[in-house]
Order: sequence, then structure tokens, then C-alpha cells
Amino acid sequence: MSPLWEYDEAVRNSSGIFCGVDEAGRGPLAGDVYAAAVILDPENMIEGLNDSKKLSEKKREALYDEIIEKSADYCIAKATIAEIEEINILNAAMLAMKRAVLGLEMKPQLVLVDGNRTPELLCPVQSVVKGDGVSASIAAASILAKVARDRYMLEEAEKYPEYGFEKHKGYGTKLHREKILEIGECPIHRPSFLKKIYEKK
Repeated sequence: MSPLWEYDEAVRNSSGIFCGVDEAGRGPLAGDVYAAAVILDPENMIEGLNDSKKLSEKKREALYDEIIEKSADYCIAKATIAEIEEINILNAAMLAMKRAVLGLEMKPQLVLVDGNRTPELLCPVQSVVKGDGVSASIAAASILAKVARDRYMLEEAEKYPEYGFEKHKGYGTKLHREKILEIGECPIHRPSFLKKIYEKK
């Protein structure tokens, strides 16, 4: 059993049914922010779970399907660009996480959240710093959130091909920043994130 599964086993023994939660897309200049909540089935282990950032795109895609097939329960949720602009990115990420947990059919007795901030929920919530490298459940949530958001950005890339979203997924790469200055922003850009780029112009 991997250390990530051992960690989850210990949590399960002390707290009962729990879910891991993570988000994807706090940093990009464009697009919604995504989150996922996952309750793994201890009888149905998934090999190779890890922090989504440490996995290749191909590996994430394969694990995405396996997590959906084998987990006891999961939910993927998001907060929109309008919500990011209205309540700021941190609060929008917390909102997406809250929606993911509330979207589960099973009710967890504990929620483990990656990072050092937690959404407000009625059940006990615990933050786990670098949790996607510690807990199998958080790692699974990080993969679902990352793959779901990447797929969404690929769809947006077809609508707005001039920005190269399929390459950078909305993150502030040199190419992306240059395109914003060259042709301006599109409806999926986050205006509050672009101020610094325009200031440097």
C-alpha cells in the first residue's frame, strides 16, 4: 500500500467516511476555477495517485477515468469568471470546493482540503498543506479538478483560437500575455487579473 493510501486508511479509522478536496485554476488569467471532492473506496484501490502537477497529461487522463469508475463518490464543481470578479479568486475557489462537497451523494464525516484555507461547511473540515502529495483522496480530487478544467479550456480554445488556450490553459505565459496586449481580452478573461499586464504596457 502506498504512503498516500496508508494516510487515508489512518484517517478513515479515526474519522469514518471522509472526502478529499482540491481546486484547479486559481492562477490563470482566464477561465472558471474548478474543484473536486472524492470519497475513495478502500476496497477498490487505484495505483499511481499523486499530486496532479507531478503527473503527465496522459497519466492524468487515464487516472481521471479510473477515479470516476472506482471511487465511492465524487463531484466536480466550479465557480464562474463573474463570481471570481465579484468575490475574488480565493473566495471563488472556496465556493467551488464547497459546491463539490455539497454535490456528493454520500455525506462525509470529515473533509480534507488541500492547502491552508478551508471552505465553510457544516461538517468538520481540516486543511492539509501539500495534501495532494499526502492523501490519496486529495490527490484524486486534484486530478479530477485539473483534468476537468483542462478539458473546459480546450473547448474555449476552439471558440477563441487566437489566444492559444490549448497550450497554456489560460495561465500567464509569455505568449498569452503578448496576445492580450496585441488583441485585447475575450469574454473568458478575468479582468481583475489583467490590470498588471496593462500597467506594464
